[in-house]
Amino acid sequence: MLSKNAVRMFLGFITALYIVSFSNPVYGLEKTYTNTLGMTFVLIAPGTFTMGSPPGEPFRGSSEIQHQVTISKPFYMQTTEVTVKQWYSIMGKRMLVFQKNLDNMPVTRVSWYDCMKFIQKLNRLGQGKYRLPTEAEWEYAARAGTSTAYSWGDTIDCDKAMYGNNSLKDTECQQYIKSKGLQIDQPAPVKSYAPNAWGLYDMSGNVWEWCRDRYGAYKKSPVTDPTGSESGSMRIRRGGSWFKYGYYCRSANRNYGNPATRYRTTGFRLVREIP
Repeated sequence: MLSKNAVRMFLGFITALYIVSFSNPVYGLEKTYTNTLGMTFVLIAPGTFTMGSPPGEPFRGSSEIQHQVTISKPFYMQTTEVTVKQWYSIMGKRMLVFQKNLDNMPVTRVSWYDCMKFIQKLNRLGQGKYRLPTEAEWEYAARAGTSTAYSWGDTIDCDKAMYGNNSLKDTECQQYIKSKGLQIDQPAPVKSYAPNAWGLYDMSGNVWEWCRDRYGAYKKSPVTDPTGSESGSMRIRRGGSWFKYGYYCRSANRNYGNPATRYRTTGFRLVREIP
């Protein structure tokens, strides 16, 4: 009987083969794409996965009901969170009066509505159609073919992701963070930690990431390309952050926020659609 690790490796291998098949020039899809702003995207193949968390997962939220989700179309997911440099290149500096001017830092203190403005201006450049990921796309990409609490396994420690970096709330990882030459009480530059199996950085930790969906209950039956609740005012945030605990970084963990609020813990990454 195969071990859990062997099963995970096999599933990852099968997914990689699927992605390579979509990267064939016959389909006009390359494995990665980089636009003129230096935003790099990796091709995510379609597939079916179990969204949510099993009842026995530690720190599980009551809204994380497991259900089958099919992502029916390939898409490009940005490999990192949008950086300060990328934000400046589209929006200018006037909105980020509190943001330290470090080009490779994830942009924060941007509301969901600010993200919409950024996307609108980016789309005007004529380099493709960009948007926020749906919550289902986000979790599918974060899991990278796994079913564990995190993309690397069922437990988290300080070398896996940026969390526990708050001198007032949670100092768990501050000694490790200092040993890496990173700053305390703030996020890390993008790519400071290893990517998941699909080449995506900081899907766990660093900063929360806005998703397109409104927050609402999951449907219990299998769904294809879900886009979230049709009612409600709160918007989904995913991934955990530097600010607090490691269990917020679980792949299934759900959070939400007022779309008009500019949280210092929250940024975003983009999807580039495939026509």
